[in-house]
Amino acid sequence: MTQLKNPSVDFFFAKETPWKEAFEQLRSLVLDCGLSEELKWGVPCYTFQNSNVVLMHGFKKYCALLFHKGALLKDSDGILIQQTENVQSARQIRFTNIKDVIDQKATLRAYVYEAIEVEKAGLKVPLKKTSEFSMPDEFQLKLDALPSLKAAFEGLTPGRQRAYILHFSAPKQSKTREARIEKYIPHILSGKGFHDR
Repeated sequence: MTQLKNPSVDFFFAKETPWKEAFEQLRSLVLDCGLSEELKWGVPCYTFQNSNVVLMHGFKKYCALLFHKGALLKDSDGILIQQTENVQSARQIRFTNIKDVIDQKATLRAYVYEAIEVEKAGLKVPLKKTSEFSMPDEFQLKLDALPSLKAAFEGLTPGRQRAYILHFSAPKQSKTREARIEKYIPHILSGKGFHDR
């Protein structure tokens, strides 16, 4: 049931990175599970009937398999990691060397197969509504003081509102939160989302 390698993704595996060997091992393992290989977000993404199942990516200290609906997996081995508290659905399995991948091959294969079963069953991760995210005080004060900003913010899609709330909430210091808010007020007033340019 091994799927073919997708030539449009080969460049990713050809790059000289500390994770080159680990990526090659992971690629073989995931393709052996019968998933299709695509290029999404600049990284290899593996799909089942056009639904994203798992992707791989590398960071400075580790590389990872990211399961798009990892929150629904049983995680019987306790190896799935939620990147940040705001990540609702995806979960990672991290590797710091090639040995990590080789030693866990059977487990990784089981997790990929379980993720495929989640897709076959059509399961969905219940996501928090935008209103359930806590609004930073600094932004709430701005919204209360500027009716035009409040109207513009409320006119954004829930996803765009959530992106701003998460971005504004991230810094630990109030001063930094305020600076972020000030920077993006013109974006919000013009109806743009955080990622729109």
